[in-house]
Amino acid sequence: MATAHSVTISRGALDAVRRGHPWVYREQLGKLVGSPKTGDEVAILDGSEVIARGLYDASSALALRVWTRSAPISGPLFETRVKRALAKRDALFDDRTTAYRWIHGEGDRMPGVVVDRYASVAVLRLDGDAIMSRLDMIVAALWPAARSRGVRSLLLRKTEKADTEKTTLLEGEEVTSDCVVREHGVSFIVDVLRGQKTGAFLDQRDNRQRVGALARGKSVLNLFSYAGGFSLHAALGGATRVTSVDVAANAHATAQASFRVAGVDPAKHAFVTSDAYVFLDSAKRRNERWDLIVSDPPSFAPSEKAVPRALAAYRKLHRACVDVLAEGGGFCASSCSSHIGAARFLQTLDDASLGRDDLSLSAMVGHPDDHPTLPAWPEGAYLKFAVLR
Repeated sequence: MATAHSVTISRGALDAVRRGHPWVYREQLGKLVGSPKTGDEVAILDGSEVIARGLYDASSALALRVWTRSAPISGPLFETRVKRALAKRDALFDDRTTAYRWIHGEGDRMPGVVVDRYASVAVLRLDGDAIMSRLDMIVAALWPAARSRGVRSLLLRKTEKADTEKTTLLEGEEVTSDCVVREHGVSFIVDVLRGQKTGAFLDQRDNRQRVGALARGKSVLNLFSYAGGFSLHAALGGATRVTSVDVAANAHATAQASFRVAGVDPAKHAFVTSDAYVFLDSAKRRNERWDLIVSDPPSFAPSEKAVPRALAAYRKLHRACVDVLAEGGGFCASSCSSHIGAARFLQTLDDASLGRDDLSLSAMVGHPDDHPTLPAWPEGAYLKFAVLR
């Protein structure tokens, strides 16, 4: 089917798109035919041949997100992609896990579309104005499939000005309270109305279970603890005491509620409202030590330009962590910065960075199965979780 708009792109971008890379930056655009507006479909040309179709964003540095090689970007395409993504998750999870990613944007060939399921609530996030212009199509494709799987509410989470979050009911029943979900059989609470991202960080699910397996008989420190997922799994795994550190007191309230839902007494553990660096410095001066430390900070590198500063920040943080790590202890260090690959992240955990030579890398893992990526899109492999012991 012909489209009203087309564009040529640089040879490097053309080769990348043919391999399956889903992004075309503005500086890679060549001759643009027509006057596309944000959200319009644009055909990518190699000579006279259409090699792909994408949605155009008139104001973003990311000018095109590629959706398809041939079919038009329309309702039937959205329905096909949604059904395929949800069918994959149907095969991954049983009722022991009721919180997981249903649609993972580019990794599910739905650029800019993220849907997380929390039991009977599904939360949609859209990245960019181009895909937001197709909201009605996405909801029409998603809601029947979600409802048939037991979802009663579909919410839209959107970042407004000043980084405030707005939650809107798109379909179904009004949500008035937090959700109780399960993860590997462990119950916990998610604030789907006000929590970060869509309410929880589901990409760390398997790593939370990994920490639980490492925690038996150990004192555990969880930095940037947010809603306490690592802390809860550590406590259930048999940790002698878990210390959770986060700057947000409200996050601790959610964590403590999750402890109670899972049958763990939060009073037997510590919840500290503090900046992580301030806490680590104070703990070092008190000569306090932990047997297992988990560090899962927010992204330090929002752009490629920020990478050098981010690497320095990781080195500073990791050195401060191991300064309060007990002899023979373990350190779990995580990064969600897509601009920092695994090799560069490991450089912030080497002997020179840590100032000690008694730790070895026992595991290095990335994204779980419900967060797929594309072979030709290295930017999608954002998550790094290193276990040193």
